[in-house]
Amino acid sequence: MPLLEPKPGALRPARPGAPAPDRVPDRAAAGTPRPLREELTALLGAEKVLWKVSDLVRYATDASPYRFVPQVVVVAEDVDDISAVLSYAHGRQREVVFRAAGTSLNGQAQGEDILVDVRRHWRGVEVLEAGLRARIRPGTTVFRANAALARHGRVLGPDPASAVACTLGGVVANNSSGMTAGTTRNAYRTLSSLTLVLPTGTVVDTADPLADEELARAEPALCRGLMELKGEIEADPALVARIRAKYEIKNTTGYRLDAYLDGTTPVEILRGLAVGSEGTLGFIAEVVFDTLPLDRELTSALLFFPSLPAAAAAVPLFNEAGALAVELMDGNTLRASVSVEGVPADWAQLPGETAALLVEFRAPDAAGRAACERRAAAVLARLELVAPVASVTNAFTADPAVIAGYWKARKAFVTAVGGARPPGTTLITEDFAVPPSRLAEACEALLALQAEHGFDAAVAGHAAHGNLHFLLAFDASRPGDVDRYAAFMEDFCRLTVERFDGSLKAEHSTGRNMAPFLELEWGPRATDLMWRTKRLIDPDGILAPRILLDRDPRGHLRGLKTIPRVEAEADPCIECGFCEPVCPSADLTTGPRQRIALRREMVRQPAGSPVLAQLLDAYGHDAVDTCAADSACKLACPVGIDTGALMREFRHRRHGPGEERAAALAAGRFRTVEAAARLAVAVAGRSGDRAPAALTRAARRIVRPDLVPQWLPRLPGAAARRLPTTRRVGAAAVYYPACVNRIFGGPADRPGPSLPEAVVALAERAGRPVWIPGDVYGTCCATIWHSKGYEAGNRLMANRITEAAWGWTAGGRLPLVVDASSCTLGLAREVVPYLTEDNRALHAELRIVDSVVWAAEELLAHLEVRRTAGSAVLHPTCSMRHLGDEEHLRAVAAACADEVVVPDDAGCCAFAGDRGMLHPELTASATRREAAEVTARPFDAYLSANRMCEVGMERATGHPYASVLLELERATRP
Repeated sequence: MPLLEPKPGALRPARPGAPAPDRVPDRAAAGTPRPLREELTALLGAEKVLWKVSDLVRYATDASPYRFVPQVVVVAEDVDDISAVLSYAHGRQREVVFRAAGTSLNGQAQGEDILVDVRRHWRGVEVLEAGLRARIRPGTTVFRANAALARHGRVLGPDPASAVACTLGGVVANNSSGMTAGTTRNAYRTLSSLTLVLPTGTVVDTADPLADEELARAEPALCRGLMELKGEIEADPALVARIRAKYEIKNTTGYRLDAYLDGTTPVEILRGLAVGSEGTLGFIAEVVFDTLPLDRELTSALLFFPSLPAAAAAVPLFNEAGALAVELMDGNTLRASVSVEGVPADWAQLPGETAALLVEFRAPDAAGRAACERRAAAVLARLELVAPVASVTNAFTADPAVIAGYWKARKAFVTAVGGARPPGTTLITEDFAVPPSRLAEACEALLALQAEHGFDAAVAGHAAHGNLHFLLAFDASRPGDVDRYAAFMEDFCRLTVERFDGSLKAEHSTGRNMAPFLELEWGPRATDLMWRTKRLIDPDGILAPRILLDRDPRGHLRGLKTIPRVEAEADPCIECGFCEPVCPSADLTTGPRQRIALRREMVRQPAGSPVLAQLLDAYGHDAVDTCAADSACKLACPVGIDTGALMREFRHRRHGPGEERAAALAAGRFRTVEAAARLAVAVAGRSGDRAPAALTRAARRIVRPDLVPQWLPRLPGAAARRLPTTRRVGAAAVYYPACVNRIFGGPADRPGPSLPEAVVALAERAGRPVWIPGDVYGTCCATIWHSKGYEAGNRLMANRITEAAWGWTAGGRLPLVVDASSCTLGLAREVVPYLTEDNRALHAELRIVDSVVWAAEELLAHLEVRRTAGSAVLHPTCSMRHLGDEEHLRAVAAACADEVVVPDDAGCCAFAGDRGMLHPELTASATRREAAEVTARPFDAYLSANRMCEVGMERATGHPYASVLLELERATRP
């Protein structure tokens, strides 16, 4: 047994509540039933079958109010895997649900039998015809696809608020639209073709000229049935008129019956039916979109009104003026948005009745924008606006930063309001549409209905298209609350259909919560056609049962999830999934949402539960140890939930007293530790990798694998024992070489100065000399202890470095320039909570600047660039993103290279100090997609701003990454 085992029971929930009614039952503690697991493993391979109860629980949640635990999770790699699973399901009478991002709001990404992950291995974008079209795999996010298209001045039509996380497979399967898509730019209207795997395993590429011929041979009954249904619909003029009328406003309730009218062949009909089918008719393996021009000239305003109906009444005026987006936000939404970074704090004081419109015009050029501004001004002159708080301007602007802030607040609607909901309550997101001319009337009716049922919902939506969203919170563990919600839903659906002839689902697709009300909206004739369509394409009913079609009138009340309270950092989470695309461990073990979902399931369980025991056993490795703790999730989360910080806290809880003492001792004697580490690296450089690798393997067995880093091949050699000589007199800044740059040297195959030598030389050339204090040895930014949760060591080093920096900088009169971005973040922000009161006051006076920022702002203008690289690829570190320094990295690189590329898939490398040496598989997984982009073409320089991130990227790509400041020194060397 290792000497420093984690404290047993340290991760057990401190105050488990009463067992929840929706807890995973004890019989599921063993995970997937053995016969199912063994059969799928034999069919697909063990690496594609997730069967532990912790796996099933982490996949049993999405952004919806529902929770269904699958029997097994299959991680499909290709169409062959999909076909094999479908064939297996047919033979065993089992059910299959496909899941990509899990951002769906109505339970579409959940299943009770075989759940197939089609995100992990299904990403990729191919830009076609100079951007006019794009071929996209279904696990690709909208944001990632648009990043590839932006270089060509093009963009996708659908623009859902969840674009950073939702995938194109889900966008098509739900016919998602968003802020500007309306009924003309949505997936149905802009989809060129798709590849569909039918329930039988037949693969249909709708772009293939021979597709109809091949489908007729493979599925003659299907082809015949589709054409018969088409003929039946077209023979009924009243039905045709009804179908056309239903799609004049946004509508995603049920199947797209207009596919029978728009398509002339079976394949064309299938293409239309697949859009919005929610995985009930087949698997969408690939899509090709027709793209739209990306108009870059914007003018936007956030306009405040005394009431929701008053704001709604102004919408037609902006529609007539040509606004592309008119977004509505009520007072509850605006007040909740103060939790979003950058939103004015005084919004918290807005009167309850206040509402706002976010209005945006877009144009291809400045002249077009000027015309938009004139039309916008004419509308403004007719409005009676209010300015209840000081930050309200009620003016149009072209400032990109201001506009981005408006949209950040709007897109955070669900998460911000959800994060502000009463603790322990479940969040319901509803989505409906009415004719835009009746929007104000619908707002009044909705407010009255909410009041009648005791709800104070938040309302927002795409007002230009008559599409409103509202959020309700209730406690799913209380039958009375569920009954209240059920009564509201019944009245709401009847109000929408009978009074407004509206759409019960405008863009979130039918889902579990509207399936029982399908016939209310469409009537028996059209609903029967939808059931017949399902039986024709999926006669055995294996795909996504009860998600789009459900005859149970109370089906929407089945599977509602409880939200037990967990640690304060994570408790506001509504499980939206925005965090998962940026998480380094999401493809390896768990993502932030899954870490929180697992924690909630622990709280649902009673003491002594075998399920709880299994979850705790897996959580240490899958959640705590393999978290890079880079807090990228905090940047992605609209309300700033930092799951990385929670994992660091859990690491601290697992430490025994001996481990904490050892860490504190290392902090107290860090000069000795630093020298020993540098010597070990130097010895390894002379003797080769074999001896240090064997030594670290033995130490990991004796101490604990998660505490002792393993020696990795191709680690850089040792840094010089002495730092460059500098003078304090006349220095423009104090230069602090981070301990990682005092231990490790630069790339072995890059001759020239070390990073400290380069920084000193650059400062001298620019006439801004720096001074390196003689006593920097033995100091550190404390990130070593902070990232591992060693509180005593962290506190000791944080206070030591703050006191030292205060003295070096003459009480903050000189800036402290730090040459590793993670250390800059650590010194600037992360040390603060661990400082004494006196040292916090000292820290507040310090000016801590990253060396790349210093170079961009203070040196570049005074340097002569004498030579440049042809091309450079950058790896922006996650610390730079936290600090907002990425543009400075680009600026310095642009001075050194004619072409600068930041990969679209650039993200956290997960080396995270020594985390990549503790868990090399974490870095391998985190860097896989970025590395594929980097290695797809040659570059002359591979640059970053943190030595260990450079090591991680070198291991991932095989190319020597170095500091951008080394390249700047080369470019300006006399």
